[in-house]
Amino acid sequence: MNAAIEVCQVIKQYKNLTALNDVSFTVNQGEFFGLLGPNGAGKTTLISTMSGLARATSGTIKIMGLDTQKDYQAARKKLGVVPQELAFDPFFTVRETLNLQSGYFGIRNNKAWVDELLENLGLTDKANTNMRQLSGGMKRRVLVAQALVHRPPVIILDEPTAGVDVELRQTLWQFISRLHTEGHTIVLTTHYLEEAEQLCERIAMLKQGKLVALERTSHLLQQLSGVKLAVKLRNSISPAALPDHVRCTMIQANDAPENAGNHKFNFTLENAAQVEPVLTALRVAGGELEDVSVSQADLEEVFVRMMGSTLGGAA
Repeated sequence: MNAAIEVCQVIKQYKNLTALNDVSFTVNQGEFFGLLGPNGAGKTTLISTMSGLARATSGTIKIMGLDTQKDYQAARKKLGVVPQELAFDPFFTVRETLNLQSGYFGIRNNKAWVDELLENLGLTDKANTNMRQLSGGMKRRVLVAQALVHRPPVIILDEPTAGVDVELRQTLWQFISRLHTEGHTIVLTTHYLEEAEQLCERIAMLKQGKLVALERTSHLLQQLSGVKLAVKLRNSISPAALPDHVRCTMIQANDAPENAGNHKFNFTLENAAQVEPVLTALRVAGGELEDVSVSQADLEEVFVRMMGSTLGGAA
């Protein structure tokens, strides 16, 4: 399968800070790809390097086979980036902003596509409104439209739904899903891990500038996540009454002090075979079971395990 993005041994250093440390991966054409990591992991630095806003200290990045340094202009035309920050020109209307963006890419007579973007992103009634008069959510919709105005085959969404309402989130994902169905390559960074779990076919995780995971989403969930066990008791027992090997799997419920009585318990287990021993331990400790639920742990649990306790790192 042909590559939409090729990141090869990329290192980015700022004096004594290594923001990206020998990062390599490939995103296939037509793939919905997740790029995850805590704040400071290097995600935005990597996106800036992909888009040509930053230059790698060493290594190469190619967009649709075009080197982002040697063939900058051609590579940039293949890429649309929705940034985290709300950057806009306050002197233009929404339509003027999109027309101006079209001009940056040398596109004339782009009205039909601009109209389609406005309609699909719920901006039609704001087309002639000055940018500074828009709400934060509406401004973010315009950022998405700007990134798509030149019809790029590769789209990078850097926290596109941060701080936006449910309506925008649904509208955005409907439109992006449609573009993906039509063959566009999508790269998503988000702190809403349920979005990545639902949308992304493969996921890369960065920690302190290093690539620590690169797997299909389903494989990550199967290999790392384990099982979640939620138990509600009819009576209250102290967690201290449970054996150590059971307590170490417990997620403290309701922020209750360790030695206080509690009637709700949550556990993270490696597999379903551990469920019955935990239930037995609760019964032995005097608990009377009222309700039990078992579920597969989600991507958030995988993320927490991969990141461990060290969440600091590169910008």
